[in-house]
Amino acid sequence: MEAPAAPQGPAEPLPTVEITVTSPDQMRELGRKLAKLLRAGDLVMLTGELGAGKTTLTRGLGEGLGVRGAVTSPTFVIARVHPSLGDGPPLVHVDAYRLSGGLDEMEDLDLDVSLPESVIVVEWGEGKVEELTDDRLQILIHRAVGDTTDEVRHVTLTGIGERWAAADLSVLAV
Repeated sequence: MEAPAAPQGPAEPLPTVEITVTSPDQMRELGRKLAKLLRAGDLVMLTGELGAGKTTLTRGLGEGLGVRGAVTSPTFVIARVHPSLGDGPPLVHVDAYRLSGGLDEMEDLDLDVSLPESVIVVEWGEGKVEELTDDRLQILIHRAVGDTTDEVRHVTLTGIGERWAAADLSVLAV
């Protein structure tokens, strides 16, 4: 007869920070701040409604990482690579909105090959790229929907995996 399994304690809470931004400029600034925490091998997944600010945040990341080329939405090309202008990692910006499959469909982009030396940002990646790595930063951007000119966005950043376990995401909230 097998001994009963030892009771498991509560799971460690995931490092999470919630930030409110009130303008596209603040969203870009959040991206610039976040870039200081990122390093080669990081996967960032962005989730939010159309117009929530995913590309604006990524534009700030590109500025903070010091990469070449204007960061624009890669909706029609699926992915863009922005090489570093210095000694930092390149930024691979992916828009998975038009991709219906999971990682199988993403394999054509060779993200698994690019990941070790790049920072990969995937818009609309939920349910599609989680298998790339156990470590990722999930960012949910929520905005009011409907006929509104409200610029307020509620951004929730959650670190998943060992890479983010000790990360101090609270530095982004100041």
